[in-house]
Amino acid sequence: MHSPSGQPSVPRTHPGRRLLLTPHTHHTRGENTIFPSTWGRAGAEPGGREQALVRLTAGDSVSLSVCVSVGPTRVPMEELVGLREGSPENPVALRELWGPCPRLRRGIRGGLEWLKQKLFRVGEDWYFLMTLGVLMALISYAMDLVVDSVVRGSGVPEVKTILSGVVLEDYLDIKNFGAKVVGSSCTLASGSTLFLGKVGPFVHLSVMIAAYLGRVRTKTIGEAENKGKQNEMLVAGAAVGVATVFAAPFSGVLFCIEVMSSHFSVWDYWRGFFAATCGAFMFRLLAVFNSEQETITSLYKTSFPVDVPFDLPEIFFFVLLGAICGVASCAYLFCQRTFLAFTKTNKLISKLMATSKPLYAALVATVLASITYPPGVGRFMASRLSMREHLDTLFDNHSWALLTRNSSPPWPAEPDPQHLWWEWYHPRFTIFGTLAFFLVMKFWMLILATTIPMPAGYFLPIFIIGAAIGRLLGEALSVAFPEGIVAGGVINPIMPGGYALAGAAAFSGAVTHSISTALLAFELTGQIVHALPVLMAVLAANAIAQSCQPSFYDGTIMVKKLPYLPWIRGRPINSHRVIVEHFMRRAISTLARDAALEQVVKVLTSTDEAEYPLVESTESQLLVGIVQRAQLVQALQAEAPARASGQQRCLQDILAGGCPTEPVTLTLSPETSLHQAHNLFELLNLRSLYVTSKGRAVGYVSWVELEKAISALTNPPAAK
Repeated sequence: MHSPSGQPSVPRTHPGRRLLLTPHTHHTRGENTIFPSTWGRAGAEPGGREQALVRLTAGDSVSLSVCVSVGPTRVPMEELVGLREGSPENPVALRELWGPCPRLRRGIRGGLEWLKQKLFRVGEDWYFLMTLGVLMALISYAMDLVVDSVVRGSGVPEVKTILSGVVLEDYLDIKNFGAKVVGSSCTLASGSTLFLGKVGPFVHLSVMIAAYLGRVRTKTIGEAENKGKQNEMLVAGAAVGVATVFAAPFSGVLFCIEVMSSHFSVWDYWRGFFAATCGAFMFRLLAVFNSEQETITSLYKTSFPVDVPFDLPEIFFFVLLGAICGVASCAYLFCQRTFLAFTKTNKLISKLMATSKPLYAALVATVLASITYPPGVGRFMASRLSMREHLDTLFDNHSWALLTRNSSPPWPAEPDPQHLWWEWYHPRFTIFGTLAFFLVMKFWMLILATTIPMPAGYFLPIFIIGAAIGRLLGEALSVAFPEGIVAGGVINPIMPGGYALAGAAAFSGAVTHSISTALLAFELTGQIVHALPVLMAVLAANAIAQSCQPSFYDGTIMVKKLPYLPWIRGRPINSHRVIVEHFMRRAISTLARDAALEQVVKVLTSTDEAEYPLVESTESQLLVGIVQRAQLVQALQAEAPARASGQQRCLQDILAGGCPTEPVTLTLSPETSLHQAHNLFELLNLRSLYVTSKGRAVGYVSWVELEKAISALTNPPAAK
């Protein structure tokens, strides 16, 4: 039996026939039997195996005796099945051929093979890179979950709260240091997938070490603990944290002052500068030792011309850039704070965050990794570049729009180290489309990334977004004025890199409510040729942002409901007209020196105050001191035997017996304005003050009363 092509065809078994498969090597003589040796000899002859298959299917009952291996001979059963199916080049396994629904299973397998070819056509390494980002986010979160929740997030809002006088338990415990380091490393290992930095975690780490070294110093020299010296160490630690990230000691100290506190002691300046200089010097020295640099240089070297870096008419465009950054920062701050509050109030997300935080972190990381996938949407937002390469390219002083006007650079399969700016150009989008798409996508992606509970810094991403805003305006100006702007008869080309530098400083300064970002931009690049336009852009951006929105860190403090004192400077709330008498707490529990111990015990059991005002007598109510609850309870417990004997004793006896009291060094008057009281609390890092009138204790003011008073002014109740 032959096919039309002349090749012997392989007949299929009839429905009445059955093919028996048995592992035995011996059968009855009434059955047609093919042994491995027979099949092997048939394969040596042309067409021998086809003829053997014809003989095999000729009888009514055929038994195929198969032995996996007989000596050195192995049965090629897959080839036999492939011949039976007419596909000798792609054999089918027996189990698949004679199992249920063979065609359906072959179709499914073919579909999976097609899907595999399509998915891995762009390179399987990108899928592993996406997996890397997700895994690093999970590991970073897991480290936080195992050790303590205080290592999550940026760390700057909590440090700011501590420096204002609030005690956050275990936040500066050195045991959390390892988790913060590993978690931050995993966050940075995810690269531009999550688009997060390290400034906040480094500040937290530095403050942790500063607090630990302060305790070591106190124990070493045998000195009593001093809260003032502790704050000095913490301030220096925060400055070192910023300085060692950017190798910028001057802007590091100034940024710390602006962000961390409203009032700063001049005495702490030299401490902060000394520690920050040592940290920045060692950071850059290690780069030299590691052969990364030949000598100590700036992190992001630029090559702006020194003679005429900008023309005088360009000052207007720099101020315009500052205004744009100010408006954009207000939109970002509002959206970020609103979305962060939404994640805490939405039932589904809050439940997911409470019960399955790893799942939430994995979902967010997967979404961000899918969007930044370079062969997909990521090709239109330069996602193959690292965060450092983003800044290196954005600060380029050449106009990409003019370079691509007459010729289109290729989109390389891999980033070209000599032409990294090609990543910002795509034939479908051009330079303007890529920059605009980058800004739109990174705007909401960064807001989404801030909700992941893991160590992360948000300053560097904000800095990059600002650089992209400036670059977009600079490219537009270079196209509008291809020959440059004429000033004084001299034509100088516009450098978009200068606008990127100004945009980075302006947007980051507006988001954080700081001016020192201008100095940070100069220290990062090593050039100060754009000092005036950058500073003007930063001032314009801050003027808009500070009048409309709280800073990024203040907004985070509000959403996290950390203890904080609301800001009132620059807000039209008439705080000078409100006096302490209007909002102080009048119901206070005083302890008189002549009060009986039974009355003292009654006050202690009926209230839960941490401290009590001590007055001269019940009649006079003259404030003479403050007594702590814990120390008073301890003294009363020691006096229990004397009270049991029936002796009549008063509080004065307890105080004379050694119960310590604190002097009253500062009080408020009922006529003190809200503005003055707020400044005192900010300047001295106070938590509470007593109100006295002619020496008599008449009230009490704490952060709670100040917050209520300020809230009543900013959100007055509706008229009935």
